[in-house]
Amino acid sequence: MYLTKEKKEEIFAQHGASTKDTGSAEGQIALFSYRINHLTEHLKKNRKDHNTERSLIALVGKRRKLLNYLKKNDIERYRAIIEKLGLRK
Repeated sequence: MYLTKEKKEEIFAQHGASTKDTGSAEGQIALFSYRINHLTEHLKKNRKDHNTERSLIALVGKRRKLLNYLKKNDIERYRAIIEKLGLRK
């Protein structure tokens, strides 16, 4: 499996308050970004995998909603996570 428990804890430790802080917007955005990157690489090799494509679109939507929430409520945290993850906006 590409996303182990240790990898999740590492992502949450880098972007959240701690390894157990799975509810923070930054941690969830970072996890979604990791999964989006993995699925994008998978789709480059398997272009006819429509189920994965649908999952990818759903993940992008979830990440976009969290980013909009963060932008609306705390612009500094939004700018920090965008810079840290290297996202476009």
